[in-house]
Amino acid sequence: MNPFTTKLIHRLTEDQVVPGVSYAMKQRDKWQQEVFGYSQLVPVKKRLKPGQLYDLASLTKVIGTTTMILHLVSTGKLSFEDPVKKFLPQFYDWRVTIRELLTHTAAITGYILHRNQLSASQLTQALFTLHTGDWLGKRVEYSDIGLIFLGEIIETFYQKPVQQVISEHVLQPLQLKSSTFQPVAKACVPTCYSAEKGLLQGIVHDPKAQILQEHCGSAGLFAPLSDLMRFADWLLADELQPKLFSAELRQCLFADQTPSHDLGRSFGWDLRYDSVGRACIYHTGYTGTFMLLDLATKQALIVLTNRIHPNEKNDLFLKRRDQIITAYLKEKDQ
Repeated sequence: MNPFTTKLIHRLTEDQVVPGVSYAMKQRDKWQQEVFGYSQLVPVKKRLKPGQLYDLASLTKVIGTTTMILHLVSTGKLSFEDPVKKFLPQFYDWRVTIRELLTHTAAITGYILHRNQLSASQLTQALFTLHTGDWLGKRVEYSDIGLIFLGEIIETFYQKPVQQVISEHVLQPLQLKSSTFQPVAKACVPTCYSAEKGLLQGIVHDPKAQILQEHCGSAGLFAPLSDLMRFADWLLADELQPKLFSAELRQCLFADQTPSHDLGRSFGWDLRYDSVGRACIYHTGYTGTFMLLDLATKQALIVLTNRIHPNEKNDLFLKRRDQIITAYLKEKDQ
């Protein structure tokens, strides 16, 4: 199945770009999956094992927060054109809509001094001091903050922390039984290592998620490959069961949903186009995770790595990731 793509994925460990890889590709209702390499290199080497949990980083945005927003829209509680300020009175601009937060076209701009040293309440208040740039709705600028605001909007409906809402209304119904925001450390693939702090394992890497904890809608989810395969199976099935949002909304995911409909992003997800021009939904995570789903042909690619282990500086991975996606989009329908 997709031999050139498979070769490129294997080269990630062969060329020591990442310690290890867990990946899966779906084609014609069959999954190809492999786990190889190491879960960690320091302070001691350990082999990667099937079933280990990864810090999914920004895949949290699409698996959890975006799915919940689509559920609220599907049940009539929310509209894409609703102003954010309708739900968050402290928000700084009536013009910014749910659509613009979801598509990263909200032009969120400004600087929060010592952001990573703030408490949760201080950071939350500081987010409301930001402002809107003059490119509102006109270009995409990827931002964690938009999804944090969307998490806060979810909290206004449920009166619970957003991560608890995701656990109860996404993870449990989809039977993503090993996915969690509170993992057991030894079950997780480690991320960074430093002599001062040691090994980061079972603790979310993202600084904002560390501060906001259960109130963070942009990162924090840990999951094994098998649960992401189950999520892909659900989203690509003939019928969405359980029906967390409508079939019509699912179809909308696979089209440009930016205000001008020509900036290359959907609701929550990025878009990539295959060799015949079909839109596939795509997302990455800073820690070294990415997934691409094609509804038309019911194909999927999921790749999980801990590319920031032991050190964060790993730009080579980003180039290799783009090469893998480019190859897969060309190869999958041959």
